[in-house]
Amino acid sequence: MTQAAAVHEGTVTFRGYKVWYRIVGEREAPGKLPLLCLHGGPGGAHDYLEPLEAMAATGRRVIFYDQLGCGRSDQPHDPSLWTVPLFVEELAAMRRALALERVHILGQSWGGMLALEHALTKPSGLASLILADSPASMRQWASETGRLRAELPEEVRRTLSGHEAAGTTDDPAYQEAMLVFYRRHVCRLDPWPDCLNRSFAQLGRNPEVYHAMNGPSEFTVTGNFKDWDITARLGEIRVPALVLSGRHDEATPAIAGTVHRGIAGSRWVIFENSSHMPHLEETPLYLRELTGFLDAVESGLSSFDGPRVGC
Repeated sequence: MTQAAAVHEGTVTFRGYKVWYRIVGEREAPGKLPLLCLHGGPGGAHDYLEPLEAMAATGRRVIFYDQLGCGRSDQPHDPSLWTVPLFVEELAAMRRALALERVHILGQSWGGMLALEHALTKPSGLASLILADSPASMRQWASETGRLRAELPEEVRRTLSGHEAAGTTDDPAYQEAMLVFYRRHVCRLDPWPDCLNRSFAQLGRNPEVYHAMNGPSEFTVTGNFKDWDITARLGEIRVPALVLSGRHDEATPAIAGTVHRGIAGSRWVIFENSSHMPHLEETPLYLRELTGFLDAVESGLSSFDGPRVGC
């Protein structure tokens, strides 16, 4: 059904640069609201979120954009640009430019961190948050991914540590060792879907944003948001929230649980056969959970609280 949905693409000017967007669907059915999807990275591209285009079949537009510095958007080379406040400002600018006055926001991984930061600005018209595979603290993230890294085979750990110590994380041997972790805790599908490969290819072509903010890998966090932590502020978020994560996720149950407990009334769904990409690894179930949550919000149900739910 989504293949027949109307698609509109364009750009928005932000700080003098062009930010590319894609809208799937023409309008909302009565009682429905659009879904704005924020990709991860930072510095990735939206491609790997393509299964979410199917949400247009539920009577709503689905909006994606490639954040500045990646994908089809402008890619200025200025490491000083790449900060959390810049992307919070960009998100607000995209909402204004696309007239998303009342909207659901789904953020995956870094996109969920961005969604949380946006919610903390107390924006008008934020109907709900879907926080997919996202932390509230990069310190907790580094601790948990470090624990998962310690479970890798000894030879893999030795390769990773050697190249990190030597400053040669761009070496093919490091990249191969890194993939051992990624295939356990980022995406467990074999082979990886084309949409995910495209996002990683984009990141490989221009890793400037990722390196500036995160570091050389998912489990080696040395960038400028290594100390980012909003755990103590989660209680300020007063909109319906759905927390999604995979059983084998690098955003471990400990990480997702911190977000869930911090946001009053949130619901938490764990996908038992997934890692960091349950929207790819268990797509039909993921879309059902997401649709059910959005329908409940739009029906005006007052509480979304519930125990941890395994799928």
